[in-house]
Amino acid sequence: MKYKLVTLIITAMTITNGLKAQQLDFSRVKTYEHQLDDVMEIIDTTELKVKLIEAEEQFQKEPTEINKVRLGIIYHETALNLGFLAKTSFKGYSKKSYDVLSELYLNPKTTNELLPFITSYRASALSLLGGETMKLGLVGDAFKLFDESIQKYGDVSYSPEFLRGSVAENLPWFFFSKRKYAKIDMQSIIDKQNKNSEYANWKIMSFVYWAWANQNQSGKNKAQSLIYLEKAIELDPNYKAGRQRAEALKNKMTK
Repeated sequence: MKYKLVTLIITAMTITNGLKAQQLDFSRVKTYEHQLDDVMEIIDTTELKVKLIEAEEQFQKEPTEINKVRLGIIYHETALNLGFLAKTSFKGYSKKSYDVLSELYLNPKTTNELLPFITSYRASALSLLGGETMKLGLVGDAFKLFDESIQKYGDVSYSPEFLRGSVAENLPWFFFSKRKYAKIDMQSIIDKQNKNSEYANWKIMSFVYWAWANQNQSGKNKAQSLIYLEKAIELDPNYKAGRQRAEALKNKMTK
């Protein structure tokens, strides 16, 4: 009930935040992206555990707005990469992430240019909470929040579409009406990146190219998929993003 209530409150704020979206400064959005990048899309679980401790300690010492956003995002990454493991001590981090990011979103003083990250990670955290608690209605609520985030901030930030597409590709088959976004969103990011090379960073594009190829492994799109896999590999020389998955998929497709 708590999450339904918060969703209704946020829906009621759509007009106000729509005005905020019109005021976003792309260069400031990118500045905040750089400050948040080290806690986003962490695939190394050892590094993730270190970052979790660091983010919590930093927020305790300096409870600033940016440190609170970092905390909400690292809680999301913890839930995603550690929370679903058997016999884990990392249960409950999806709720922690959702609650922290909701506090930021509902605060009228929150910096506008942080909203693309706050809203998208908040929606993703709600979807993770739905999976963790088996309350599948929360997944539907999460996609409504994704829709709002994309409408408001998709032109200035990859984050809303990237996270919706990432959630979509991992949904069970019976969410077929939402699984389609795995293709739609990754293609949209590629199109925007082709128009503006500053739209997304190398790490995100490595994941995006792999994800696009993963959704288009055969038929008329196979040749393009192989091109994108090469791009995913080239962008990630140190295996910090999509390279490992891209190499595995390339080997599978070329056998």
